[in-house]
Amino acid sequence: MSAPDRLGRRLLQLYAGLALYGASSALLVESGLGLEPWGVLHQGLAELTGLTIGVVSIFVGAVVLLLWIPLRQRPGLGTVSNVFVVGLAMDGTLALVPDAHALGARVPLLVAGIVLNGVATGLYIAASFGPGPRDGLMTGLHRITGRSIRLVRTAIEVAVVATGFALGGTVGIGTVLYAVAIGPLAQLFLRVFAVPAASDGSTVVAAGQPEEAILRP
Repeated sequence: MSAPDRLGRRLLQLYAGLALYGASSALLVESGLGLEPWGVLHQGLAELTGLTIGVVSIFVGAVVLLLWIPLRQRPGLGTVSNVFVVGLAMDGTLALVPDAHALGARVPLLVAGIVLNGVATGLYIAASFGPGPRDGLMTGLHRITGRSIRLVRTAIEVAVVATGFALGGTVGIGTVLYAVAIGPLAQLFLRVFAVPAASDGSTVVAAGQPEEAILRP
């Protein structure tokens, strides 16, 4: 694959992944059966402020990105794009998808949201344009504190889930299923969407363990 073709594919994967991530988060909201950790916080803040959940996601992403400064983290194109595209895609999807009240409709929305989230994660991370704001916060704290990625990630997510739940965010079976399924799904789709290198035909995937690279918009 030539360098221009490779760049074009990476850009396509970046923005497709971000848009699909926003859409997948919206499906989890519509299911009403539990959100991913940061989604719980976003929904809780949306309930508190009266803003849409997508707009809240943009504001939270921007605030988290500011925290990169003392952590000496450097954002990439994907980092900045993440802040805006995911939130806009989330609100757009919520405006298009009709409300689901019956459990028979909500369960498929939940499953579709989790699987689509895994697809989006593979697309976005394999594009290699930089981590999302929340991932950068996690890796920055890991570097500064010397604590393990797993411990830092767990501490952050427990804090955001607890705060979001206290504000009215939805925690449920979907939250648990997401936590269990997203690692294997991300690992699978990182390999599916790995971008061939321009020189020797090798592939490029995100560095580190997939569970450490999970997108947290």
